[in-house]
Amino acid sequence: MRSVDCLPAPVVTSPVPRDVWESVLKSDGNALVTQSLPWRDALFASGRYRDVSRLYEFGSGRRVVLPLARRRLRPGGAAVVSSWPWPWAVGGPICEDGRVSPAEAAAVLADVAGLRAVAAEVKLRHDAGEAWLGAATQFTVEPLTDWMLDLDGGFGDVWEHRFHSSVRRAVRKAERSGIDVEVDRSGRQLGVFFELYQKSVHRWAAMQHAPVWLTRMRMAGEYSPDHIALIARCFQGNFATWVARSKGEPVAAIVVIRAGLYSKYLWGAMDKERGGLIRAPDLLHRLAIEEACREGYRFYDLGGARPGSSLGAFKKKFGATLVVRHTLHSERIPIQAAKQLPREIVKKMTGFQDNV
Repeated sequence: MRSVDCLPAPVVTSPVPRDVWESVLKSDGNALVTQSLPWRDALFASGRYRDVSRLYEFGSGRRVVLPLARRRLRPGGAAVVSSWPWPWAVGGPICEDGRVSPAEAAAVLADVAGLRAVAAEVKLRHDAGEAWLGAATQFTVEPLTDWMLDLDGGFGDVWEHRFHSSVRRAVRKAERSGIDVEVDRSGRQLGVFFELYQKSVHRWAAMQHAPVWLTRMRMAGEYSPDHIALIARCFQGNFATWVARSKGEPVAAIVVIRAGLYSKYLWGAMDKERGGLIRAPDLLHRLAIEEACREGYRFYDLGGARPGSSLGAFKKKFGATLVVRHTLHSERIPIQAAKQLPREIVKKMTGFQDNV
């Protein structure tokens, strides 16, 4: 095997042509929803970011696509390049045949660390090989956790052997309560979702012992109507808003998108006083998971949540497994520390507790 020093430098193209991205994506096989072309399209349709993605072509014939974006209004030397920027979740390298050698991973990360930017971050997906972590010598490594439900065996197997008994009881309770469920793939029901979201903000604030304004500010980027509408438009029929109604009134809603092997739960909201008592969210997830199984998706991605949190416990009871992914940070100045300090001050002043 060649050493990193002996590996010829790859040919680099930026931004990555759309047809090449699609080709490498199909070859990878395990790419996440957030590495898909509709997700990329939604991010850049916002107008806030410049596409600085990079294609690496190695002498072996292998190609690696690295999603990257930076703010449009910042000059290159003062920009942060991210794969992807918050709140656009995991980008990370997409590899031809899903494989990369240690030398190739090292070449990609060395190139990223040398970019004309004040900082760079690469969000590796949970199944990224050890080659990436081993090559991250110029980066600090931050571990994070996600919850992933394996749908292998079909819905019958998931229902009987992966759902906790409490989920099955909750779903039966919801069904007996006479809940009506609508699934909308046009984006028409997003207004209903946002109404429920506003109610959820107050509940989340109370759980975290935080003022409502702080909770709303923390959620503003991820839950903004413009952000979600862009994703709905770019995913079209693969974007679904599931809405539960009791006696004609909305009580819970979840948003799910799909690409490749994954059906991904993006957001949820509910009227706790009504939807929580009749277990409406459990029913919505049950139906979304059943549909994912029926249509041949391999995983139901429930997203991130800290182990031991109430949100983590909710995701775990559906049979989701905790998986670890890593974000790689390379900084010319300590941006992460500069961001974290005011957050910690505000948390201390408000008595914030991350209980969600």
